[in-house]
Amino acid sequence: MLKIFNTLTGSKDIFKPIEPGKVRMYVCGMTVYDYCHLGHARVMVVFDVVVRYLREVGYDVTYVRNITDVDDKIIQRANENHEDIHALTTRFIAVMNEDAGALGVLPPDIEPRATSSMDSIVAMIATLMEKGYAYQADNGDVYYDVSRFGSYGRLSGKQLDELQSGARVAVDNAKGDPLDFVLWKTVKPDEPSWPSPWGAGRPGWHIECSAMSTGCLGAHFDIHGGGMDLQFPHHENEIAQSEAATGEPFVNYWMHNGFVRVDDEKMSKSLGNFFTVREILKRYRAEDVRYFILASHYRSPLNYSQDNLEQARAALTRLYTSLRGLTPFTAPGPECDRYTTDFHAAMDDDFNTPEAIAVLFELAREINRSRETEPNLAARLAGCLHQLGGILGLLQVEPESYLRETATRTDAAAAGISEAAVEELIARRIRAREQKDWAEADRLRDELEGHGIVLEDGAGGTTWRRR
Repeated sequence: MLKIFNTLTGSKDIFKPIEPGKVRMYVCGMTVYDYCHLGHARVMVVFDVVVRYLREVGYDVTYVRNITDVDDKIIQRANENHEDIHALTTRFIAVMNEDAGALGVLPPDIEPRATSSMDSIVAMIATLMEKGYAYQADNGDVYYDVSRFGSYGRLSGKQLDELQSGARVAVDNAKGDPLDFVLWKTVKPDEPSWPSPWGAGRPGWHIECSAMSTGCLGAHFDIHGGGMDLQFPHHENEIAQSEAATGEPFVNYWMHNGFVRVDDEKMSKSLGNFFTVREILKRYRAEDVRYFILASHYRSPLNYSQDNLEQARAALTRLYTSLRGLTPFTAPGPECDRYTTDFHAAMDDDFNTPEAIAVLFELAREINRSRETEPNLAARLAGCLHQLGGILGLLQVEPESYLRETATRTDAAAAGISEAAVEELIARRIRAREQKDWAEADRLRDELEGHGIVLEDGAGGTTWRRR
């Protein structure tokens, strides 16, 4: 029985979809003005696994992840670059898709863009105006009147009177209250604009997600996800405007992943510890990064450090080593039932990927124990390991290919020795062994060891991997 920690209730709730057998899920996606960073990677990987698991247990999932392709940061970056906004966003959408693909993230079923959703955005604002939840200020902007929504703050646990007493005086004196937030911004010089009943302009960020999510999934859907930093005010504002506009509950289950930290400090451009996905993938395999993300529970802080990435690499290497020489995989048999049950129990407990990964290591240990004495059993267990790993998006590369891949990604010199050179030295060592020249064979092994190459002699011949 799947339980999800629901930010709205503050507890693990049994998951019951609105429509039996079907799940409608929306996740706040990227604002495309720069390269994806590790925080973006965590959101993409975490909710990719959520979707994979829901489908694994039989749900028909409609997964929507939006793209914000117009906002203040995008406009500022385009102006700095003297670049057309559409050209800028198109370029970074392509980069985002490349990064997501490298990390093994499956594409969402629907990926709406703010600029393609203007009709629904304008329609939702018009409804809020008609119902008295929004007003047009003297400066032409349209604002949401927070005081009209009685349950404002229930997602974040913030009380309206506390927010009002703690709010700073609004910079924009046109607002009726400092907590009111903008729905429509009147046109300004050198900014893109769209027509509306309140004059040319563009939407605020919060209304974009409400219009895109309800437009794709309906007024009331199952799961809404995103980073913990979006809980307030973005998701709080989504609830207020969506429920006011539709008159229906907005979302049943709210999921938020934890912050990313770098060497135990919050990741921040101002601290100079801000890493893009592309920078990280120059040094580490994409699957190592994915494993690193999933080795922590999605609600926990994720601490990025070279030591933690190295540990992720070493752990994944152990799993791949257990699969070595056992492909192609045979269909799992009844001896795999216990591991499958334990894996599902971990994932049913709020998608507990660290516990699910622990089950993979139990399987790997049993494979290693049975490899020599019961090879058929080992092959069936390997099939189970491959299958369960696939639910997490792991262990889908041919083991030899993974184990041979260079340990560092900085430059060609970091590899120390080319694959062709390794194969040549191994061939020379094999000839030395055939000629019973054990001293030369040992010397060649030591030479390879000096280059960080680990040899493994077995009945099927000599295999190798980089340390």
